[in-house]
Parts: sequence; structure tokens; C-alpha cells
Amino acid sequence: MAKAANQTTETADVFAFPAMDAAPFADQFRTFAEQGLAKSKEAYETMKTSVEDAQKTVETTMETAQAHSSKLSLAAINAMRANTEAGFAHLEKLIGVKSLAEAFEIQSAFVRKQAEMAVDQAKEMQTVSKEAVDALSAPVKAATEKAMASIKAA
Repeated sequence: MAKAANQTTETADVFAFPAMDAAPFADQFRTFAEQGLAKSKEAYETMKTSVEDAQKTVETTMETAQAHSSKLSLAAINAMRANTEAGFAHLEKLIGVKSLAEAFEIQSAFVRKQAEMAVDQAKEMQTVSKEAVDALSAPVKAATEKAMASIKAA
């Protein structure tokens, strides 16, 4: 039986791990974990800043859209008011007509004036619309350029 005990001890020695100091591995792991944590914090801060910038851009864009929507609405109301007033003035002139020739003259002057008004109103609406588009696209363009610059820097 003593022989069997010696064999077990020899076998145990073969499978035994040599003594190893785990301190260098623990230090390396700690350093690696700290670096990972620092990079995670940096990525979080970058993402947080980007999200805040995007939120500000959306808020600015919405405020601008609301302001320019009001301008467009006012321009449309002014055009309708001018057209309505011109129509009533035309009807008042037609009521006082004394001849068919005078009616044709008043009608052709009215049509010519309405065509000129329509062109002027279209130009005004185009100007207000262009201002709105420019104002709405400016913050988005700036945010996109900033994002592209940060991507190129990274």
C-alpha cells in the first residue's frame, strides 16, 4: 500500500501547477479596466454632447419654423385681403356703369390689375418661402458640418 501512496504523490506532482505570482496579471488587468472605463466615459461625454447639440438644433429649427410659418400665413392673409378689397372695389365700379363699353373697360382694367397683383403676391410668397427655407436649413447645415468636422478629427 505504501507503493500505491508513492504513485499517487508522483502523479499529483505531475499535474500540479508551478507557483505563479498573480500580482503582475492583476496589475495589468486593473490598468486595462481603468483604460476601458476612461474610454467609456469619454465616449459617453462625446455622445451626450452630440445629443444635446442635436436637441438644441431641433428646438431652434422648430422655433424658426413656427416664426416663418406665421410670416407665410400673414403674407397669404394679406394677399387674400388685397384680392377681396379689389373685388369689392371692382363690383362698386360695375354698379355705376352707364354703358357696355365702360363695363368692358372697367373689366379689362380689373383683370390687368389682378394679374399684376397675382405676380407681386407670388413674388412675395416666394421671397418669404425662400427666407423660411434658408432659416430652417441653416441650423441643420451647421450641425451637420460640426458633426463631419468631429468625425474627421477622430
